[in-house]
Amino acid sequence: MNSDIKTFEDLECWKACRALRLFVAKTIVPVLPENERFGLSNQVQRAARSTTANIAEGYGRFHYLDNAKFCSNARGSCWEVLDHLITAHDEEMIPSEMLNEGRVFVNEAVKLLNGYMNYLKRASKTDNK
Repeated sequence: MNSDIKTFEDLECWKACRALRLFVAKTIVPVLPENERFGLSNQVQRAARSTTANIAEGYGRFHYLDNAKFCSNARGSCWEVLDHLITAHDEEMIPSEMLNEGRVFVNEAVKLLNGYMNYLKRASKTDNK
């Protein structure tokens, strides 16, 4: 692994998931109707928070394949966020522009997670950790 990586906060995939989480918290949740506070609003926020939390937990395992499994969970949460955004759009809670912006955040996070998981899987075969 790159010697510049000292903590999970240095991982590009974590940074992308953080950007997704902040987009959900600061852009999506405030525009959702009050009656969705304990419904869709809560669900999309929990999924977004799960993206970064899973990366952090996996990083703390100090085992390549455990780490990759948690990154897989984070990737699943990214797709869950996108599904919630599609639902919000379908039910006319957010405009197309917000949905499209959310897609960009999700796609970037998933791309970086895929790359990191590929690295972890390769590293597990070459290192006896």
